Amino acid sequence: MTAFASRLGRMVLALCICTLTFALPLAAQTADRPLYLNEDGLPTLAPLLAEVTPAVVNIAVESRQTAELNPLFNDPFFRRFFDLQPFQQQPQTRRQMSAGSGVIIDAEEGYVLTNHHVVENGERIIVTLKDRRQFEATLIGSDPGTDIALLRIEADDLRALDLGDSDRLQVGDYVLAIGNPFGLGQTVTSGIVSALGRSGLNIEGYEDFIQTDASINPGNSGGALVTLDGRLAGINTAIIAPSGGNVGIGFAVPVNMVAAVADQLAEFGEVRRGQLGVMIQDFTPDLAEALGIDAGLGAVITQVEPDSAAAEAGLLPGDLIVSVDGRAIASSADLRSQIGLKRIGKRIEIEIIRDGQPRTLDVIMRRGAQGGAGQGARGLGRLSGADLRNLQPGDPFYGDLSGVVIASLEPDSRPAHAGLKVGDIILAVNRVPVASVSEVRQQLAKVDGALALTIQRGSARIFLVMR
Repeated sequence: MTAFASRLGRMVLALCICTLTFALPLAAQTADRPLYLNEDGLPTLAPLLAEVTPAVVNIAVESRQTAELNPLFNDPFFRRFFDLQPFQQQPQTRRQMSAGSGVIIDAEEGYVLTNHHVVENGERIIVTLKDRRQFEATLIGSDPGTDIALLRIEADDLRALDLGDSDRLQVGDYVLAIGNPFGLGQTVTSGIVSALGRSGLNIEGYEDFIQTDASINPGNSGGALVTLDGRLAGINTAIIAPSGGNVGIGFAVPVNMVAAVADQLAEFGEVRRGQLGVMIQDFTPDLAEALGIDAGLGAVITQVEPDSAAAEAGLLPGDLIVSVDGRAIASSADLRSQIGLKRIGKRIEIEIIRDGQPRTLDVIMRRGAQGGAGQGARGLGRLSGADLRNLQPGDPFYGDLSGVVIASLEPDSRPAHAGLKVGDIILAVNRVPVASVSEVRQQLAKVDGALALTIQRGSARIFLVMR
């Protein structure tokens, strides 16, 4: 019985090794990076990690936080009763330490990538290398829209991580997440690419996330997502964690987006986004029928701003944008993310379908107040968080009403809390009729007090007040 069990155990072990050999790192079996086996002939990632982990650093951020005062300190009777002096009423501050991760991308310049939210409001940033050397970092620039920040340290003998090509990633590719979860120190987890092009999560302004089931936890932010050829695939930035820890749904900013942002941060200290100057929405089967276009993917232009880059290039409402610089556009969010990476003055090539015929237009990006591809009324004071677009064919009441449709709405935004819903049609702002997004913008600029909206919701007309 013992001999049989021993033979059975060896057979199972051989089968496991064979399975891992064929199933695990096919992506790693390249001409310059074969599948690693340890001295016992078992698959291992240790040699790969020995190469890449020195490029991943721990980041400690020191900041000041204002402590809330007891509201009784604002009561004159209370201050008099306890004889409190004016200086005792000043807000108190306390030092706060937070931890995250980072990735060295340029050993000569000492450039380190991390997340914007890791270093936001930081007064002092300390970078700790794998060999335990510590350096105070300088913040070169930060971009809240993509949650990417660029730091610089003065250090010798640094190891940088080579950048990969996130456009070549496929669902099912094996990846490693390296970072500093819970401040424990450098930790490596593994998994696969679970999905690509994730957006609509309301995590960042420009969303094109890589989703992975490699364990990512608090403190991993700013760390590396690495493919099995040892290249950077993305910067870990967020998790969905109902329980507060990893549940197998993590997100990373694709390295191609990161590289475009890092180049501008290194050159300007900020991202100088050009603006296309259009309002857009997803291409749906209903729109395909209304426009007489075969169903597919893309983003439909619903409005072109006067004197914009789009107007100069000849883009028109109803045009279906299917690619930018040769990259296919899957949705309006995808277009917004792609345009958001283009700097002012850059010439881009946009492929459209107009009247059923493909066309290619050259567009030179211009400076804009909002940047990106155009996003309705996002950022307009109390309506920030709502995407507005003009009424168009296929919408309810089109032709009978003049107004602006709420195309999408961030769940935790101020308009959502006020009671606005997707599909609502704004007919008037403070009793002044509005027929376009630009008119809504003009009226909002005049409102100082309460904001009163006349709304068409289904067959009912309601009056909603926002303060």
